[in-house]
Amino acid sequence: MAEEERALLGPGGGSPSAGSRGLAAACDPRRLPHRLLVLALMCFLGFGSYFCYDNPAALQTQVQADMKVNTAQFMALYAWYSWPNVVLCFFGGFLIDRVFGIRLGTVIFSIFVCVGQVIFALGALFNAFWLMEAGRFVFGIGGESLAVAQNTYAVSWFKGKELNLVFGLQLSMARIGSTVNMNIMGWIYSRVQDLLGHTGHSTLGLTLMIGGITCLLSLGCALILAYLDKRAEKLLCKEQGKTGEVIKLTDVKDFSLSLWLIFVICVCYYAAVFPFIGLGKVFFIEKFKFSSQEASAINSIVYIISAPMSPVFGLLVDKVGKNIIWVLCAVITTLASHIMLAFTFWNPWVAMCLLGVAYSLLACALWPMVAFVVPEHQLGTAYGFMQSIQNLGLAIIAIAAGMILDTRGYLFLEVFFSACVCLSLIAVVMLYFVNHLTGGDLNWSAKKREKLQKVAATE
Repeated sequence: MAEEERALLGPGGGSPSAGSRGLAAACDPRRLPHRLLVLALMCFLGFGSYFCYDNPAALQTQVQADMKVNTAQFMALYAWYSWPNVVLCFFGGFLIDRVFGIRLGTVIFSIFVCVGQVIFALGALFNAFWLMEAGRFVFGIGGESLAVAQNTYAVSWFKGKELNLVFGLQLSMARIGSTVNMNIMGWIYSRVQDLLGHTGHSTLGLTLMIGGITCLLSLGCALILAYLDKRAEKLLCKEQGKTGEVIKLTDVKDFSLSLWLIFVICVCYYAAVFPFIGLGKVFFIEKFKFSSQEASAINSIVYIISAPMSPVFGLLVDKVGKNIIWVLCAVITTLASHIMLAFTFWNPWVAMCLLGVAYSLLACALWPMVAFVVPEHQLGTAYGFMQSIQNLGLAIIAIAAGMILDTRGYLFLEVFFSACVCLSLIAVVMLYFVNHLTGGDLNWSAKKREKLQKVAATE
């Protein structure tokens, strides 16, 4: 290690060639090429879990036919993913900071994702739906905590102005994972079917096992990242990254009305997006008579739009401010798209593109608002609580959506999703007035916020 340190950080004997200089730059943790390598590994770290999260949505017809389950049972696959995260959101940061450390924690969570996907696939191979549900539960334990680890690595390696862009790139990569899954899993299923000569649970199991290869890719990234981070710690004497989260459940009693309204917006909004995408493929086949391939493509358009637009909207909200107005625009646009899908036979591409834009905008405007209404020492608790409530909402709504679809059909389901968005809209309007009456800063322009921060700093 001493030789490596001298070669990278100190003047070596003799003048190095251009090739060795380039290699040294790629191996030096302070230099851009090395940090770009780390960024690429960070982005691919979450690729596998996002790819496999929506495996059920990409194969809805096949799962229901091969496993002989109804829609409510099918949606339970999403609920089982969310259940462990109702509790784990509070402990993910604690485990990374105090128990495992970022490096070991990331590897352990990646292993959970891999094992969960394997159990999920084995459940299909052995025609045991309860085993598939168990697999999703194990997968959920790793999935959300891995996202916390990913953010911790980002903060550890990229601080200051780069951080927003890095978060945007990570989100984009996650959305690309979801998009690739939506458009390729059906094709893999038909290739496996050709190979085996029949459909059935064994075809489904083999397809899911092939999809699990992406989780191995993510585990590989976790191992390489752990090595590079350990090496950088020795070379640069830098500390291991920490989430910085301090979770104190007693802080909940101090949460303001504004924060509770932000929680309501979050739960009601995402309840009308993720369960809809989970059931979307068959909806487009049945209502709009799309082919399986076309239905997969339109169902993934929300993620396709989100990939490039998330960093763009992040920059826009940073520059302009006025977060509540942006959230209001996103919620109204989402409501319009659900109403179009429910009550018209207009080309659904228009509604889904609107939904994609609105979804990207809401994420960029809503999540940063928590930091404006909560003191810094309570941020960990506030974000943990927000994710916990979101997962609880998604688990309950997923099962409810499946039951509504089994008993009432797609029109009722769309009305139900529209009602969720309406609740979100009411909460946004209430937040606007509460913020206005209490003299809050949620709707300040970026210029005003910057000016007041400067005044506070000089004082």
